[in-house]
Amino acid sequence: MRDSGNTEGQSGAVHPLQRKAATTLAEQLSAQFSARIRDRLLLPGSRLPSVRECARHHSLSTQTVVAAYDRLQAQGLVEARPQRGYFVRGAADELPATARHNGAPDSASPLAAPTHATALVRGMFHQMGTGSGVSLRGAPGSGVLPAQWLESPALSAVLRRLARAGELEQASLHYGHPMGDPLLREALSRQLAGLSLRAPPQQILTTSGASQALDLVLRALTRPGDAVLVESPGWAMQFAQMAHHGLKLLPVPRGADGPDLATLEQLARAHAPRLFICVSVLHNPTGQSLSASSAHRVLQLAQHYGFQVVEDDVYAALADANSPRMSVLDQLEHTIYLSGFSKIFAPGWRVGFVAAAPAIIDRLIDQKLLAVLTTPALTERALAHLLEQGQLRRATQQVRDRLDAARARAVRLAEKAGCRFVTPPRGLLGWVDTGVDTAMLAQRLLDVGYLLAPGQLFDPLQQPSTRMRINFTQTQDEVFWRAFAAARP
Repeated sequence: MRDSGNTEGQSGAVHPLQRKAATTLAEQLSAQFSARIRDRLLLPGSRLPSVRECARHHSLSTQTVVAAYDRLQAQGLVEARPQRGYFVRGAADELPATARHNGAPDSASPLAAPTHATALVRGMFHQMGTGSGVSLRGAPGSGVLPAQWLESPALSAVLRRLARAGELEQASLHYGHPMGDPLLREALSRQLAGLSLRAPPQQILTTSGASQALDLVLRALTRPGDAVLVESPGWAMQFAQMAHHGLKLLPVPRGADGPDLATLEQLARAHAPRLFICVSVLHNPTGQSLSASSAHRVLQLAQHYGFQVVEDDVYAALADANSPRMSVLDQLEHTIYLSGFSKIFAPGWRVGFVAAAPAIIDRLIDQKLLAVLTTPALTERALAHLLEQGQLRRATQQVRDRLDAARARAVRLAEKAGCRFVTPPRGLLGWVDTGVDTAMLAQRLLDVGYLLAPGQLFDPLQQPSTRMRINFTQTQDEVFWRAFAAARP
């Protein structure tokens, strides 16, 4: 029997099964499934491919697949449901120890098509060479700029400057200020003033990226069971963070001009949400920006119904300074502003920040102290110097010019391949309709080395979708689009 080396659906294998291996085909197949379950690439409740589907895809006998599934069931990893098939059991920490550690070693864990946020991020790290030995040809679904676009002599130059000035030891041998490096917060205050947002240094708290900024806000301002308004589509990682905190997500459809205001008001009236998590500028994944009229109405609703607007502005550097931002209109009365530099400069430094009213900042400091005490002073001081010298501004303009050219080429290739842009392409990310189920498409393309971001990732309810997010800088290669066309039915 010949093996194609790929399972279907969420569980597609990257490593082929080996006929001449020391272990049987059934043992190899069960090991690959158990590795995915252990690494949470197959979540509790996920359905395994049917016996016939799996057998046909691998050119195996149905008896071999049944034997593999029986092994998984014996290990407590899956359960058989009459007339329905095999399903993954409870979370990994609820499984027996033998089940949690059974299967291929971590260094050889194969990838599965991304069906949830952390699976997509795992795949991105695989492409960067920081995951397992699995190699990818490209990550069209990535949300970041290529590393080579961010290379700059300014990084090493500023660190040498700090060393000559004796600041390197000072920043390395002492804990930093709980609020963040004072020089950086002053520089950030001036940068925000350029957006017409008045935020003195004492209203700014530095964090380990914008993701930690949101986590601190959720810890400080919500409790399990609270309702939180979110955009649909929106960023899957944020949905996962909120779910981890036990929050009830209230999806609000996102249009070209902003959220559906009627739905927003209806949900606010019925559920008394604590927060509205949104992206005003270069929305992820649609690339759209909020209109001034929509921003004004959202703020009216926030004041009337008593919720805080958490404005995520991580792509601020790629947008025009005069783009409407609710934090600017509101001046942090009912808004909390989050941003960072990982998308545009030195991702490994993980410098983010939050600007908010003094009372909220005070609560966030407590949460930061409990979580990490302080953030690294060395990288914060280095970034402060780069901001002061204007080097970050110049580097950002170069990236924006290069991105404009990349976007134009990616749009031509995508449309030639039969994709339709749901919203006008802007910024780094495009939101396209493929006409087919993108979860299935993601698996097929992963089998040939490309990591996609299927539309269901961006739906709070994880509904099937024909849409996908593309990164304009990662979709320049005609080879990818030929693979895309071949994979699409």
